[in-house]
Amino acid sequence: MKTNEFFESLGLTRTNLYIFIASLLVIALGYVLMAIGDTYDALSLYVSPIVLVIGYVVILPLSILYRSKKSKDEVKQ
Repeated sequence: MKTNEFFESLGLTRTNLYIFIASLLVIALGYVLMAIGDTYDALSLYVSPIVLVIGYVVILPLSILYRSKKSKDEVKQ
């Protein structure tokens, strides 16, 4: 079984990969924002945790759960 066939059997497409990469970039941005701010700076205390939560709790699960309308129609048949 090829790798592409394995991911297709799980229902993952190229769009899922792009969303996953975007989530990794958002998470990396959150850690960079945390590192460049001072200890008690608003950037470190408020902005970076919000960016990290968005990356971990919203975008990362979306990359796993996302299905296009085309793949939903294929599953029904």
